[in-house]
Amino acid sequence: MQKPLIVVTRRIHFEALQKLNELGDLKIWEGDGPIDPITFAAWLKTADACLTMLTDRVDELALSQAPHLKIVSNMAVGYDNFDLKAATARHIMMTNTPDVLTEATAELTWALILALMRNIVPARDDLLAGKWTTWRPDGFLGTEVSGKTLGIVGLGRIGRAVARRAFAFNMPVIAWARDGRATIEERIPRAARSQFLARADVVTLHVPLTPQTYHLVDKDWLKAMKPSAFLINTARGGVVDEIALKSALDRNELAGAALDVFAQEPVDARHPLASHPRVLATPHIGSATNETRKAMALRAVANIRAALSGHVPPDLLNPDSLLSNG
Repeated sequence: MQKPLIVVTRRIHFEALQKLNELGDLKIWEGDGPIDPITFAAWLKTADACLTMLTDRVDELALSQAPHLKIVSNMAVGYDNFDLKAATARHIMMTNTPDVLTEATAELTWALILALMRNIVPARDDLLAGKWTTWRPDGFLGTEVSGKTLGIVGLGRIGRAVARRAFAFNMPVIAWARDGRATIEERIPRAARSQFLARADVVTLHVPLTPQTYHLVDKDWLKAMKPSAFLINTARGGVVDEIALKSALDRNELAGAALDVFAQEPVDARHPLASHPRVLATPHIGSATNETRKAMALRAVANIRAALSGHVPPDLLNPDSLLSNG
């Protein structure tokens, strides 16, 4: 009996590869960057399963080349690289890896908050440039987090994990949700948008990128924030209107921003926000811990195992894909 062919679009944790190898024959992209679309489409022609990254666009064009494909397992909690409608029409199961990156992303969010508000990166750069000649009473003055109000946009798994850490810093926490749902957390009251933005000293974003959240943080949003406030984005770059954010920073309408994600990735020093003096930029490393990347890979493999065994994957995104043509 012929083994299933499993396409893997990037080299992942060795334990996950070992488990995949037990399920079928592997075809692994060994390049440093994402697999190119032409090669990806060619590999999918004979694939039974595919393990993808967020950088891999899985759209109608790609799926139309995959007559045997049963599942595409994204090694990410986000799935804005998926065309779920096209996959469902072709009865291809699509999955992600929720839960396992919650703590790592929450930790990075706090690393960015503290580094931004305490000017850690500029201070380090000054030291390395040989400019530390004496202690200065006005040197690298930052903003304390204690007593400041943290505003969380999106109180899902990651948002709640960020909130738990805020209490340890003696920060009041408020939340805002686009759908207006009340929060289930007794210590985290929901506020209307105008009140939320007027009160928050730090606004941190934890929502998926959807048509409804695209450019959620726009010119009007930024104008409603305190000029002394900070914006943190470890969600998706498209949630923020980057042109509006740069304008707000240039006009001193915002104290600073920390961005782990951008609308178009990767970016470099030429990017107007990545190079902005009041922006702390990192290269999409929210889940970048040894523990989390291993857990993500193993969870992606578990979804493939379930699908190839005739079971429903635990993290199925499109249950309608299971419906028969009849």
